[in-house]
Amino acid sequence: MSPLSKDYCVISSLDPSFPNEKPSAGDYTFSPETAYETPPPEEEDGGAFEIAHAPPSPCYAGLMNNVSTPLMRTSLGAWPEGTADYVSQKVLEEYIQSLAEVTGVNKVTKYNTRVEEVWKQGDTWKLRTTTLEKTTNRQRLRESHWAFDAVVVASGHYNMPRVPDMRGLSTWKQLWPGRVRHSKSYRRPTEFKNKTILLIGAGVSSCDIAREAGEYAKHIFQSSRGGVLDLPASFLPSNASRIGAVKSFDLTRSEQHMGEENHIPASITLEDGSKLCGIDYVILCTGYITSYPFLRQLHSDTTPKSEASDEILVTQEGDMVHNLWKDIFYIPDPTLAFVGAPYHIATFSLFDFQAQAIARTFANKARLPDTRIMRLEYQQRVMTKGLGRDFHSLRGQGDEQAYVEDLVNWMNKDALLYGVDEMIGHTEEWFTANLAREEKLKWLRASKDQQAEASKYNGKLETLC
Repeated sequence: MSPLSKDYCVISSLDPSFPNEKPSAGDYTFSPETAYETPPPEEEDGGAFEIAHAPPSPCYAGLMNNVSTPLMRTSLGAWPEGTADYVSQKVLEEYIQSLAEVTGVNKVTKYNTRVEEVWKQGDTWKLRTTTLEKTTNRQRLRESHWAFDAVVVASGHYNMPRVPDMRGLSTWKQLWPGRVRHSKSYRRPTEFKNKTILLIGAGVSSCDIAREAGEYAKHIFQSSRGGVLDLPASFLPSNASRIGAVKSFDLTRSEQHMGEENHIPASITLEDGSKLCGIDYVILCTGYITSYPFLRQLHSDTTPKSEASDEILVTQEGDMVHNLWKDIFYIPDPTLAFVGAPYHIATFSLFDFQAQAIARTFANKARLPDTRIMRLEYQQRVMTKGLGRDFHSLRGQGDEQAYVEDLVNWMNKDALLYGVDEMIGHTEEWFTANLAREEKLKWLRASKDQQAEASKYNGKLETLC
């Protein structure tokens, strides 16, 4: 069978099984609704069932890109003339939707369809999906089965929230579910008017929420463990304080009930022994874990990453994707490929290069090395970078450029032989914008003094008890 007569499936979007009912920009599509944290409603529940079937993304109303638009530009099309470097989620959404329209992607996309299961049977990839069908009086799910020659998983990072294992946290969540939440459910800062908030984590999402909520909140505490990716405390508004790590969420039997306008009737103990009282909301800004729920056979919730087999994709930590060559091709069977595994990159543009590599390979316009060579390269990378989230990180100076250059050189090695145009790497515009990004990152690193910041607290607030 020639490559042109083969069938390929691209699984894309943002949530557990990635359904959308209309052209989407994934994590830049805003919805005022949030995903359900409890078992989903039944079909008869109307709009509630629709949200359960297609949970909204983590996008909040004030979200903006933190990587400049020149760095994010794809080879499929330029940004509209006059687009600023940093724009609202609406502008980002419109850019992606316009590309989907002009390239014809919309015409071959099944919207409002949830991928439930993906498995290999012989030489064929099988998929089971459910599509939400709406009528005047009710909604129902229609199950479908599909067969493909290859599958591309382009489902992003922001699906399953990472919830830290902190003593007492699960009890707080059970008692006060509306007061303890993950940043994935954050939408607007107005709900925090005159409230005291505790943000767990000091990365980008935490500082962004603090910046927005600062205009409304009474006070904001930001708990930091001094992580390498924490932003400087100078990013916080004037009514915010950075404190140290949380040791436990405390509770006594007499402190289990509260009114809607009351503080959470319990205290929080920090690692230094201090206690925090009078908190109204706890927001977990603790990131996400890697999850591909439709590939259950390649997940293991009991296997540690140090014991990952040569077939497994995700281990119990959920902090990396195992057994991918160049963060793209599944080594045991390269007809399964991934877009978007790397972290700390210019997002759209890097994903573009990965997608081009996959398209050329699946069309037999580029040649994969022998499985043994792919395995050896992967093992060497494990020895160099170690296992875990940093395995996919390209935050080091020059790392992203080197990664893309490697892909381009591989694609172009046999381009003449296969009669295709050479793949074009980063543009001069990209390199110019990247110089500005590197200068900004240098400033951030120079601004950080983790020890001083972790103890930053003015000591006058009534909520430190």
